[in-house]
Amino acid sequence: MKMKAAVMTGYGQPLEVKEVEIAEPKANEVIVKIAATGVCHSDLNALNDETTPIPTILGHEGAGIVEEVGPNVKNVKPGDKVALSWVPYCGTCEFCITGNVHLCESAFGPMFNGTLLDGTSRLSCDGEKVYHNSLLSTFSEYAVVPEMSCVKIPDEMPLAQASLIGCGVATGYGAAVNAAGVKPGSTVAIFGIGGVGVNAIQGARIAGASKIIACDVKASNLEIAKKFGATDTVNVGEENAEEALKSLTGGFGVHYAIDCTGNTNAAESAWKGTRKGGTVVIVGAFNPSKVLSLPAGGFHRVGKVLKGSFYGDTQPFRDFPIISKLYLDGRFNLDDLVLDRIKLDDINKAFDSFHDCCSINVGRTVIEFPIDKKPALSVANSEGKEIN
Repeated sequence: MKMKAAVMTGYGQPLEVKEVEIAEPKANEVIVKIAATGVCHSDLNALNDETTPIPTILGHEGAGIVEEVGPNVKNVKPGDKVALSWVPYCGTCEFCITGNVHLCESAFGPMFNGTLLDGTSRLSCDGEKVYHNSLLSTFSEYAVVPEMSCVKIPDEMPLAQASLIGCGVATGYGAAVNAAGVKPGSTVAIFGIGGVGVNAIQGARIAGASKIIACDVKASNLEIAKKFGATDTVNVGEENAEEALKSLTGGFGVHYAIDCTGNTNAAESAWKGTRKGGTVVIVGAFNPSKVLSLPAGGFHRVGKVLKGSFYGDTQPFRDFPIISKLYLDGRFNLDDLVLDRIKLDDINKAFDSFHDCCSINVGRTVIEFPIDKKPALSVANSEGKEIN
């Protein structure tokens, strides 16, 4: 089947919208008609990363409608609305069977090699292999993805909003709810108010935190943070973060601090601004050349926990439906995370905005594709269901 897709043909170069061939799904694979896909800063990182195989179709935040399923697929059927997870898991390794599916390593070899889980590609252009990105490649009209990447969502769920669940939303929400385990009545500091940080704020609010302190250097982001549930703000470019957090918490420091910046200085401030017995969760990816320095004197006496969290310790089949229901119940703000809606042909405008220091980064530009209001396949017809 032929489709239109935005193809990365060179490092740091504009994406090229081309006609690409997509093959049939193999066992445990699904073809999804992409309805919406967010443009994430991680896509820019991949575009500038010389380890990204070329040519490749980027995109890892997506939602759509199941078009076709391969052999052995049991969780979804044609016509189902799905949000996509870029980290499928095997379900049988040591980490999966102990409930830590976010630590499963099955996806990462294929992910780095630009293939699907079996080590091959379903994409080609002019007879040349095209690589997958994060096992999804959502900057395209269709995507062949692992079944374990497809999470059913309610029919009422708007797909633009749903497309954002699978990356920054789940990571931020999970950092607060899963990794930190925020308790009702507690105090929480969030460092870095971007696409992950605002959702950590929402997770802390939903978990019942009494005080949520947004910390950033950008005044506009701090103002936006209030819309998502921040009760207080600290401009760390103008104030000492440790002193400010202690001042806002009776001199003790916060119960939980979540660092979404990837900046070791922010992580150190988060540690210092957390009270005895508190928990610091690191979500942002540090530059490997940097060193994280914590006070050694009396370290054992403060009883703090320092924890790294990948993907917000997310279990997609548990957490995506929870977030969807919270949204539909009016308790989780996804609408304001959709900053702009564009067509695939305009994708490079979204990438250009990442270089604009005045551009709002609390949310995503979403690429939308037309979805026919009719059943996709005879399987759906036989059940009398319409595609929404």
